[in-house]
Amino acid sequence: MLTNKIRIYRPGEPVFNPDTGQYEPGPPVTVYEGPGAIFPTGGPSVVLHIAGQAYVDDTPSRYRLLTPLSAPVASREDTVAVVEAEDESAIGRTWRVIDIGETSTLSIVRTTWVDQNTQTTGA
Repeated sequence: MLTNKIRIYRPGEPVFNPDTGQYEPGPPVTVYEGPGAIFPTGGPSVVLHIAGQAYVDDTPSRYRLLTPLSAPVASREDTVAVVEAEDESAIGRTWRVIDIGETSTLSIVRTTWVDQNTQTTGA
């Protein structure tokens, strides 16, 4: 089931650039790289808005990330990338973690809700 290779990473510590006098994002820190799978939830999600305010995780492209239970738990705002996949159109796509991994007493894989960042047609 976990036939793809995925990478979970987060921004590294800011690094001071003496040329600009500004702090810049450091290199990303890989949290996990290994077997995983990404599945759509069956269609766009529907979130009700209250007084015109979007729900904090309002997204039209909700997906599920599956990882082995031995993988570290991803944190909110981590990025997930497909590194290797049978479907070449999936390689390079990224998702934003919108909630930490779910847990239960009957788990065989960890499920983490993610939101797709990139969509390309290859055209």
